[in-house]
Amino acid sequence: MKPQSLTSPPFPAPEPVCSGAPVQADALTQHIAQAVRAQGGWIGFDTFMALALYTPGLGYYTGDLPKFGAMPGAPGATPGSDFVTAPEISPLFGYALARQVAQALQATGTDEVWEFGAGTGALAEQVLSALREMQVPLARYTIVDLSGSLQARQQSRLAGFGAQVQWASALPAQMQGVVLGNELIDAMPVQLLARVGGVWHERGVAWAQHQDQDGFVWADRPTALRPPAEIEGDHDYLTEIHPQSEAFVRTLAQHLTRGAVLLLDYGFPEAEYYHPQRHMGTVMCHQAHRSDPNPLVQVGQKDITAHVNFSALALAAQDAGLEVLGYTNQAHFLINCGLVDLMQAATLPVRSAAQRLILEHEMGELFKVIALGVGALWQPMGFGHGDRTHRL
Repeated sequence: MKPQSLTSPPFPAPEPVCSGAPVQADALTQHIAQAVRAQGGWIGFDTFMALALYTPGLGYYTGDLPKFGAMPGAPGATPGSDFVTAPEISPLFGYALARQVAQALQATGTDEVWEFGAGTGALAEQVLSALREMQVPLARYTIVDLSGSLQARQQSRLAGFGAQVQWASALPAQMQGVVLGNELIDAMPVQLLARVGGVWHERGVAWAQHQDQDGFVWADRPTALRPPAEIEGDHDYLTEIHPQSEAFVRTLAQHLTRGAVLLLDYGFPEAEYYHPQRHMGTVMCHQAHRSDPNPLVQVGQKDITAHVNFSALALAAQDAGLEVLGYTNQAHFLINCGLVDLMQAATLPVRSAAQRLILEHEMGELFKVIALGVGALWQPMGFGHGDRTHRL
């Protein structure tokens, strides 16, 4: 559960400022600094975020840091972990989601599941176990993950499922089945747009050299890019646009010939995302189960995320030929999928942990779920009550 609260520290001030970090000797910092120099002294924040998170062998997600784990002091807590996701909070998350997966497999006439960014493998383990208990036919569960260290954790955790679980580094020309992405989109690079003094800029990153310290700094350039919604007022305003997540949805549409897509993440519809009062953007960093607003320091040592614009995902999906089957908050989705029944049959500690998945001040409201489909329309159970598609 990455966001600490809606009142997490704001993003850095609009003026370009030095990060204040001492000289970074690590290979990732030098690699990004070289990329900045190669591009004439400036790179867009999306490029910086991609390098910080995904540089092979060096980035946050491609390195060996623990990343995922329970809160410090909790049973099974992973030393050095930075955040916890829903499957680590409660196994009932995956069991409830599996009911939706089972319905989707039957409705689309498919027998495969594809999970992107499978983390520790906890969600895969829960979904596979639940589908097995429900006796749902499943030919393959394929995981697509860029992290070698996380793949190793997944393979160890899922060894009991044998050849039913596979890993892929690229998508086939055609694919069928149910696609899962839990807290996937928030880690895709975003571009930063800053309205300063009434003029729109793209906020990027430069490398500043000083007598006693070097470091990454913010640097703005005028741009013709604009947010998809008009921002009322004339105050300074910082926000994000999401071309890479939209491109991801379009890619899925190109490859998925039959099936459904379920994406669960924190974010808003467009009207809330670009609200005039949300003037400091949504980019946050996560390290040691704490959030901070500065991605320019401790690069590669912490996660960088941005909230999801679900309206943009829906429009990209529709433009690419997918149908929006439903959109709601996580609380409605999980309750519709039978989470309350699962909680009643569980022990008190398990019930207590599962409440965090649906409580409004925890994950229930901030986290949303969107379902996309190709082929004949059908009604997913997770959106039977409380569907908010009309708000996208």
